[in-house]
Formats: sequence, structure tokens, C-alpha cells
Amino acid sequence: MSERGTSRWQTAVRRLRAFSDRPAGEPSGTAARVAATPPSPPPATLFEFVARAREDVDAVLAHDPAARTALEVLLVYPGLHAIWAHRVAHVLWRRGHVITPRVIAHFSRGLTGVEIHPGARVGRRVFIDHGMGIVIGETAAVGDECLLYKGVVLGGTSLARTERHPTLGRGVVVGTNACILGPIHVGDGAKIGSNSVVVRDVPEGATAVGVPGKVAAAPHDSRARLMHAHGDLPDPVASVLQALVDEVETLRRRLAALEGEGGLAGRDGEMDRFEGSGS
Repeated sequence: MSERGTSRWQTAVRRLRAFSDRPAGEPSGTAARVAATPPSPPPATLFEFVARAREDVDAVLAHDPAARTALEVLLVYPGLHAIWAHRVAHVLWRRGHVITPRVIAHFSRGLTGVEIHPGARVGRRVFIDHGMGIVIGETAAVGDECLLYKGVVLGGTSLARTERHPTLGRGVVVGTNACILGPIHVGDGAKIGSNSVVVRDVPEGATAVGVPGKVAAAPHDSRARLMHAHGDLPDPVASVLQALVDEVETLRRRLAALEGEGGLAGRDGEMDRFEGSGS
């Protein structure tokens, strides 16, 4: 195998093996968990509520080219309304109330199609695009400046009343209909491809795709730096197959070159002479 072919093959295999076979949410041996910047604390005063609301509107205008004016965003963006309702419910939840914040979350779900448990922690400038079908569980944490598309689920995998939902770091992008399950960490700036099911930690700045999700783009990959490129994602299995096809083609060319130079015929002649001398 040529040095270049070996390098490509090893890179492709490393991408497939990016996740170990450990259970979700448990460290592998002594390896440290992926770090994820926690979300900013909720607003404590009415002034902070208003300031956060302005930030939310600016985040929508920055991330959605379909948004023309602040008034349009205020009136017809259900993801924005869901976040505002959640902020009210979350403050009440932190003060020990149960029924009232759950009722607020219930009515918000009916109006916006976005279900956020009052106990979930949601940071600043989070943008929920379209929003329909999004579910964010009780112990989930969504870092500042995250971007969630339609149908995203931040779900739990345990019946224990402990941390059982994902933690998203700062600036994470989660594509349409992706599921992130269990008490795992998604590092700052990571991206989750559409329709992926992620059950392992995702490193900072990496891109995870597939079922189950695997890291398909390293942090230095140019595709991993594109904020909205959640539809243009690499395929780790295709990378391995392509590396294998390239190596087979290289071996075929080398074999053809040997046949053309008579190298193989010379070996056949040596074998004939050896067999003749033994008779």
C-alpha cells in the first residue's frame, strides 16, 4: 500500500472509530468528558428580560434571511415565542413552583409546537428555526447562541430523577429531525447532521452524522466551520469505501505495470525451472 493510500485509509478508519463502544454518558476509562460551556443564567429582573428579548430578535434576524423586520419576527416566529414562554416558566420552576410552569409550558406547546420542560436550561441568543416538533427535556441544557431546526429532540434515556438529558455547548447547530439522547455533552461549536441519532459525546467543533451518530468531520475540517451547512455533511462510511476503492485501483495499476514489464512472467519461469530440477 502506498504511503498516500495508507494515510487516507487510516484517516477514514479513525473517523469510523471516533466513538468508542462505551455506554452513553459514561467516561471511557480515565478519559475526560467533552467540555461544554454551560448556558448563561436566566434573567433575574424585568430589565434583563427585556434586554434578552431584544437579543433574541437580533439572533433571528442574523440567522434567518427570510426575516425582514423586527416586527415580523415579534409576530410570527413561534420558536421565539416558545423561548419567551419558557423563560417565564423556568423562573417559576426555579422558585419551587410545579403546576404553574408546567401549565405555561403546556399552552406554549399548543401554540408554538415546541415542547420545552420548565426545568431545562436555555441560554442567550438561542434560535429555534420553524420549531415544530422540537422537544427539550427537563435536565437538558442549551448553550448560548445555539441553533435548533425543526423536529430536534433532546431526550433522556433513563427513568432516574437525575441528569438524563444532553448538554449542548455554546454555538451548537442541530439539524432537522436530529435526536440527541442521554446525559451526553456536545462541545462548543459542534454540528449535528439532519436525522442523526447521537448517543455519545461530540468533541468541540466536530460534526456528527448518522445512526448512531459518528464524528464525520474533525474540528479543522472546513465544512465544520460553516454555520448553516447542516445539509452538506460528510459520510464516514462513504469515506472508508472510497479509500478502499482508491487503494484497489492503485494495486490494479501496479499489477498492470508488473505484467507489462514481464515481471510476473519471470517469476513463472523460475517456478518452471524449479519444478523441472526436482523431477
